[in-house]
Amino acid sequence: GRPPSVEEEEPPDDFVCPITTEVMSDPVMAADGHSYERSAIERWLATKSTSPMTGEELQHTCLADHHMLRRMIREWGETHSAR
Repeated sequence: GRPPSVEEEEPPDDFVCPITTEVMSDPVMAADGHSYERSAIERWLATKSTSPMTGEELQHTCLADHHMLRRMIREWGETHSAR
């Protein structure tokens, strides 16, 4: 059966922004193939052109909406009564 403490379940790593370490509400994918909270990666890219994850130079600084991930996070949040 399911553990009783489902509310305290840790979110999957894919749902967490490596910059803010919080569950993303507006995930975007950067050129490094990693997902970030839009506001966090925009702040990062305002002063840098490297990947926060790898430190490598990014090919470009375009951010792609990650609709599927956003939907998965929203569904996860609903089942886990996001705080």
